[in-house]
Amino acid sequence: MSKKAILAVSFGTSFNETRKVTIDAIEADLAAANPDAVVYRAWTSGMILRKIAKRDGVHIDTVPEAFERMEKDGITDVVVQPTHVINGIENDKMMDAARSYSDRFTSVKIGSPLLTTAEDAMECAKALKQEFSFVTDREALVFMGHGSEHYANFVYPAMNYIFEELGMKNFLLGTVEGYPELSSLMADLKKLQPEKIWLAPFMIVAGDHANNDLAGDEEDSWKSILEAEGFKTEAVLKGLGEMKSIRTMFVEHAQNAK
Repeated sequence: MSKKAILAVSFGTSFNETRKVTIDAIEADLAAANPDAVVYRAWTSGMILRKIAKRDGVHIDTVPEAFERMEKDGITDVVVQPTHVINGIENDKMMDAARSYSDRFTSVKIGSPLLTTAEDAMECAKALKQEFSFVTDREALVFMGHGSEHYANFVYPAMNYIFEELGMKNFLLGTVEGYPELSSLMADLKKLQPEKIWLAPFMIVAGDHANNDLAGDEEDSWKSILEAEGFKTEAVLKGLGEMKSIRTMFVEHAQNAK
């Protein structure tokens, strides 16, 4: 008799409050959409797993540990659904680990990260337009993505083309560890001369990068850099995982897992 599971794989976060409204919420939506499956959790950041274990005394499985646990529980069919934004380094590592266990189960299917196809990017941009409908034409919205050395980083500059195509010329996306950097957006911002710049994370959770690199008071935060350039800023520390429309995309990707 088959026994199904969904393994939700996230980078992880040490911010418990944001975890509840992002990672937990995605897992709850996956469970609601798949009542015949058990939802398991795995995180890929060793640094965060160690921090949670030390600070909270909580053990969260790595991908291999989750597969071992599912096998022990008698699971036969697994859908692995990452909550990653792009098909980057973390996703590659997850796929390698998942595939190494495929011969121990009847089937192991893998869903795609948030932004995998051009359609995904378009759907995400439309969801953000709706979510941030309070941003006026006289204001700008600057998103901070994580960014990566991985070639999948091309998704971030592509999003700026899509924003423009959808008439969202005052929506701009930069990254903290990839391209485009904040400095690459500065010429557009100076041209726009917005009355105010809203700052928001383009990450599943509003964790360390959002609270410090984006909206922190240190002089190298995006908030401080923009204010030093004379812009007025306001941060919206809301991770993508808090948005129902974004969570629905992950549910759809799990349903289309291959």
